[in-house]
Amino acid sequence: PNEAIVLYNAACVFCQLGKKPEALAAIQKAWDAGFRDPDWARPDPALAILHADPDIDFANQLHGYGIYGARDYNAWLGKITCKRLDRGVDGDAYASVNFVSRNLARGTSQEQAAQFLGAAITTYCPDLAGALQN
Repeated sequence: PNEAIVLYNAACVFCQLGKKPEALAAIQKAWDAGFRDPDWARPDPALAILHADPDIDFANQLHGYGIYGARDYNAWLGKITCKRLDRGVDGDAYASVNFVSRNLARGTSQEQAAQFLGAAITTYCPDLAGALQN
């Protein structure tokens, strides 16, 4: 059987049992094993306890851009980026992209850093969307 599908199904079982940490670990392993269908997973009611987690949605969006890494770290970086924009530490989107670029894995392109910024704003601070026009 396809290991990615088995891991996806394991995540569904863990969700049904109310074991969110185990479900998160299984869905991450499913992704790592090749499961690449977020359009299937997002509406799946078997994964309902995971859908309420914006960090999961953020991680899935980043994966679509080829940005991987520790989910908790990327979520933290996204939230810090929002705080920096909100407090004026980064005066515009270009400064934020440079900050993000310095803090993502080596080899991350400027385009990916900009995509990360857009996803972070959409997920964690949509009220700052105007910063993307600056």
